[in-house]
Amino acid sequence: MRRDYRPYYIKHLYNKFQKWYASYYLAPQCQYYGRGMHFMKPWQVEIFGGPISLGDYTTVIATSDKKVRLTIWSKDKDSGKIEIGRCSLLCPGTRIMSATAVTIGDGCMMAQDACITDSDWHDLYDRSLPVGNTEAVKIGNNVWIGDSSIVNKGVTIGDNAVIGAGSIVLKDVPANAIAVGNPATVVKYLDPDKPLKTRTQWLSDPAKLARDFEIIDRENMAGNTLAGWFRSILFPRQGD
Repeated sequence: MRRDYRPYYIKHLYNKFQKWYASYYLAPQCQYYGRGMHFMKPWQVEIFGGPISLGDYTTVIATSDKKVRLTIWSKDKDSGKIEIGRCSLLCPGTRIMSATAVTIGDGCMMAQDACITDSDWHDLYDRSLPVGNTEAVKIGNNVWIGDSSIVNKGVTIGDNAVIGAGSIVLKDVPANAIAVGNPATVVKYLDPDKPLKTRTQWLSDPAKLARDFEIIDRENMAGNTLAGWFRSILFPRQGD
């Protein structure tokens, strides 16, 4: 589908329903559920265990074939947590699993199928044992975890770092570094002379951003009708 044929009010109602669904079904499962949360298809988000905290103005995008899963299976009664900072982004297929602690800073981006885990989940020799070796994961502010990357137990990733697509992170990654490969190694550093705009900065005025998106939606959907939307669903044609 090249364009959205829905009338604006239909999209507006759909977005309100998504917000209600997340607030009704997901928020009660969280220790902290931030202000201004934005979910796309929240019924495809699975939360198991706790405590789990989602920071203010975080965006979570899920699809039917790529659910977002936040899972805690505690090593003991005093461990296990997931904390995600403000203005972060979780794309379809993101999995975060904790037995000890996974802490993610502000403005981080988890691309499609990113996986973060602080445990092996089974003992190397006695594979009937759950959890296995575990060590906390710490991810700084404004970190970008690339498509299908895996961040393993005990790893610390510094502020502004980028993890390339498909990388397997077994060791710490310094701030401002770009790391790629299996195992991930640092290949370069961000240019300190180039300005870096973060998601936290982009979302610094959420009310204005919401108004701007509303204007764009109204312009893009101007002239859309209910009949035209049904036609695009029931009788799609070339160019739709």
